[in-house]
Amino acid sequence: SDLFGFSFDNDYNLINYHYFDDRVQVVRVNEKGKKLTKILSTSFPDANVLIQSASSDQTRYVIRVSSPTDPGTFYLLDLDANKIEMLTYNYQKIDISKLSEMNPISYFARDGLEIKGYLSIPVGSNGESLPTVIMPHDGPIARDVWGFNYRVQFLITRGYAVLQMNFRGSTGYGRAFWEASFQQWGLTMQDDVTDGVQWLIKQGIADSSRIAIYGGSYGGYCTLAGVTFTPDLYACAIDYVGVSNLVTFIETIPPYWEIYLQMLHEMVGDPTNSADSARMQATSRVFQ
Repeated sequence: SDLFGFSFDNDYNLINYHYFDDRVQVVRVNEKGKKLTKILSTSFPDANVLIQSASSDQTRYVIRVSSPTDPGTFYLLDLDANKIEMLTYNYQKIDISKLSEMNPISYFARDGLEIKGYLSIPVGSNGESLPTVIMPHDGPIARDVWGFNYRVQFLITRGYAVLQMNFRGSTGYGRAFWEASFQQWGLTMQDDVTDGVQWLIKQGIADSSRIAIYGGSYGGYCTLAGVTFTPDLYACAIDYVGVSNLVTFIETIPPYWEIYLQMLHEMVGDPTNSADSARMQATSRVFQ
């Protein structure tokens, strides 16, 4: 797994670092940090716990505790008094009894690459033949993580199962997994999504006649590619600010993105290269 964050005390000593597996993992490296870990892991064993702020002497902390079924609750932790006090919480009008767990899953793409993700199903459901929304994330240099997602929970409370997959190119799985996505928009990256849908159907979870795909930005591109190249797989699609033309996407990069242009040529393609341009047109919704 890739490291994604570090925390330091007021003297710039390393306190902890973070990484993802199925959930956020926090490793605290000094004695005070280890004491903190023990208290927090004992008090909140099934949640993401993040320190929001700390006193200058590192004895009092404001912490945020969240999970798929907890939109975020804030506490004051006093180490010297060994006391935790609840302060407030997010989304106070939500009925948390209707929220669903986010279950880590994995399946193998058609070329043998293991793809991990998360499956959420409605509370009280038997998990069989459900109307399902496939939700590829944006980026694509990003990933879905375990925790509260208001879009997912909105759909779940309306009776839909939701599948989120960290297709090749997602962060947190190492450099080789990221590089496997280079110039694969609409190709093996899309296969990872399609193969996840097929896996869900074979498991008996999704009703094959009632599957939607929904995403924004890269997820929107993935949505458009899904209904273009595998139209029989989806009953409907919701595209939010998705890329429909890879050629103009690269040609119209704004000035403040110029520093990323060489990387985008390597990852997506260079329209001035004839082979790249042909591939980019073949995998763009607007040309189909």
